[in-house]
Amino acid sequence: METIQHDIVIIGGGLAGLRAAIAAAETDPTLDIAVVSKVYPMRSHTVSAEGGAGAVIKPNDSLAEHIKDTITGSDWLADQDAVELFVNEAPDEMIRMEHWGCPWSREPDGSVAVRPFGGMTIERTWFAADKTGFHMLHTLFQTSLKYPTLTWYDEWFATRLLVENGRCQGVTAIEMRSGRLRLIAAGAVVLCTGGAGRVFPFTTNAAICTGDGMALASRVGVPLKDMEFVQYHPTGLPGTGILITEAARGEGGILVNKDGYRYLQDYGLGPPDPWPRLRAMELGPRDKLSQAFVKEQQKGRTIPGPHGDVVHLDIRHLGEKEIDERLPFVRELARNYVGIDPVHHPIPVRPVVHYMMGGVHTDVHGATPLPGLFAAGEVACVSINGANRLGSNSLPELLVFGARAGKAAATFALDHPQPDDAALAAQGRDEERRIAGGFLRKEGGTERIATLRNEMTRAMETGCGIYRDDGSLRSTVETLARLRERFARIRLADHSLTFNTELIAALELEFMLDVAEAVTHSALARTESRGSHQRTDYPRRDDARFLTHTLAHRTAGAPRIDYLDVVITRWPPAERVYGR
Repeated sequence: METIQHDIVIIGGGLAGLRAAIAAAETDPTLDIAVVSKVYPMRSHTVSAEGGAGAVIKPNDSLAEHIKDTITGSDWLADQDAVELFVNEAPDEMIRMEHWGCPWSREPDGSVAVRPFGGMTIERTWFAADKTGFHMLHTLFQTSLKYPTLTWYDEWFATRLLVENGRCQGVTAIEMRSGRLRLIAAGAVVLCTGGAGRVFPFTTNAAICTGDGMALASRVGVPLKDMEFVQYHPTGLPGTGILITEAARGEGGILVNKDGYRYLQDYGLGPPDPWPRLRAMELGPRDKLSQAFVKEQQKGRTIPGPHGDVVHLDIRHLGEKEIDERLPFVRELARNYVGIDPVHHPIPVRPVVHYMMGGVHTDVHGATPLPGLFAAGEVACVSINGANRLGSNSLPELLVFGARAGKAAATFALDHPQPDDAALAAQGRDEERRIAGGFLRKEGGTERIATLRNEMTRAMETGCGIYRDDGSLRSTVETLARLRERFARIRLADHSLTFNTELIAALELEFMLDVAEAVTHSALARTESRGSHQRTDYPRRDDARFLTHTLAHRTAGAPRIDYLDVVITRWPPAERVYGR
């Protein structure tokens, strides 16, 4: 097997990965840095982020208010020292993006424009129309090209982290074009692989969001933290799951049921006043809006459709000029995917899986408990998101912690000698045999990838959705255990090497099963309701027992669940109130 040497390997070419690569290159220009991505970096999932990025910039705002909004949104499960650090560093990262060329939307006086976002008590969300992630990703990618020490491995799929002498020293990856497994040795590895929304059937996440980095870390003994907290976004398009950004509500869009009634006023989210709208109604936090949809559905007040029940998101009152200026992509998506023009008709929407608050356990420098392994972005859990991520915090999180992980990885790589090639080569050969014997050369398998994947996603939605209870969770746990057994009998029709997408799909499914088990076992063990984790059999928040992070450790059987105290600094737990 060919071994490739680098000082640092970054797995993932989205916003977090690019920011980590730039930070590492700036730490020491002599470092040799590899960026391994299973898609071309400009096709990373960051490109689909629409609404904006939150950071304090206006004189009527303050760092303290952003910290408070984030902690309240997290239902007091965020580590407050991490939140303070994040909020303090986010404005500098956003201004740096401006200097690198990100085309932020502007006010008439030329200053950066901001818009309201859910859960924010003050307007602080920077935006570039409604294609914010697209423009941020373009900005970082073009900036990264000026660093000659970056080597790009596009369309390479990471299969295993390599651990020797107690530290992470590289990764094996399949070059999809040739099908060859390569060993990439490095002094430090940074995971920036994104989330795992594809564990569920209806999601805003791209097809590439299969939890690869979470599973890779878990398999080398790193715990997954707070995996039970899965955020549903309240406005996804039926059928496709495509996101209709929160910016549509930030600009004044309203949610109505089948009777044309703004139902959110019935769920503790404030009166239907058109302005001020920052504390009320449609700009409540995502978890509460998604839960309100389920309550409306139970009351029979949602609208039946070919892809399940929906409600209507109405932006017609904004007018064509404002929609085309501030929400052009929303109009484009509605026209292309549901066949309606939101200038003239309301948009059908429903809750859809959007974001994993949990992920690989890290500190504020992106370091995991395994020396030499770092993580940043949605794959990681610092934690600043707790039980519910505040809207528009995810993009600046990628910048702040991507930069921190890149710097920390650079320092670690400089302080440690090059990996032991001979020891790593043995692990590489073992991985080569595993993939060949378990997939490419395997005979007699009876199970199909699509069948197992569909059964997994259905079980997750049914048993581990917006509302859960002991019975639904145990049923899902049992289903996942059976699917794990059946996966051993997987059969591939394609045994070729060149662009074998069936093999990649099988490896992704194996990763997703790992993640799904971490989610369900973590949820089963947390016998309270908090943020996005709502147990109908334990409806109250229990700070006495569960003001803690969940740590799911992979074992030969079911995940082992441990707990870690939440860091409380200046904001003691309180009632989570909106719209008053």
